Amino acid sequence: MSEVTYDLGVPHPITPYPKLIINAAITGMVPTKDHTPHIPITVDEIIEDARACYDAGASVLHVHAREDDGTPTYKKDIYAAIISGIRAERPDAVICASTSGRIHNTFDKRSDVLTLENEAKPDMGSLTLGSLNFPKQASINTPEMIENLAVAMRDRGIVPELEAFETGMLQTAKVLIKRGILKPPYYCNLLLGSIFSAPGTLFDLSHMVKSLPPNVHWAAAGIGRFQLKMNFGAVLIGGHVRVGLEDNLYYDADTKDLATNKRLVERVVRFAGDIGRSIATAKDARQMIGLP
Repeated sequence: MSEVTYDLGVPHPITPYPKLIINAAITGMVPTKDHTPHIPITVDEIIEDARACYDAGASVLHVHAREDDGTPTYKKDIYAAIISGIRAERPDAVICASTSGRIHNTFDKRSDVLTLENEAKPDMGSLTLGSLNFPKQASINTPEMIENLAVAMRDRGIVPELEAFETGMLQTAKVLIKRGILKPPYYCNLLLGSIFSAPGTLFDLSHMVKSLPPNVHWAAAGIGRFQLKMNFGAVLIGGHVRVGLEDNLYYDADTKDLATNKRLVERVVRFAGDIGRSIATAKDARQMIGLP
């Protein structure tokens, strides 16, 4: 695992930028074909979109599974088809499986995907660090649930993809680290811009970055029209990026230009190139995060 090093007295780009990890969140739990025809729902669609995002520059693929009717599912057999299908085509891709409890909020269901073996085993598992309100529902993550999922990931050799929607959630990470429940490597998505959590401003992003535990590789995501600002802000200050249709359906919200996951990844790649920041390959990402 590479350590996170940054000298505040010698800011980027005088201090060389680390290679940029692009994390593509391609499906999520909310978007449907009624929202956009570009959202991948079926196993084959998710595998195809994952391949396209990888080829465009994404090294981490954050996947959710859906039932045949398009509704979110926790079932490991569907996740197994997705993960093994991606690995068959892009074997070194870093694959993160969701353990979201927004709909199926029992430990047995949320941890089902963590029990997969061999080529279907995820490299990472999402771990939301607190409860929060989404526009239409609450997402409940009790301290007990967070700890149990973290222990399950630790015991299975799966790296938690920490998710923080506001600064207080980062305190949860610090508590779990102090208790020995979270072990390095540490990777965290900072998600800003949802209406009932941290605003999508560069001030709030900077505050959250400074509130992180030491030695955390972090990526910024913006919800909806905040995605571009949070992505570019993260690229500029040395963080990494989460991008994709899970968080944002539009390439341009004002013109209602519907995005594809590939186009969103390509835009980040172009911007990083314009400021002289190279893109991490999957092999690079594995080395940085501490994955085999």
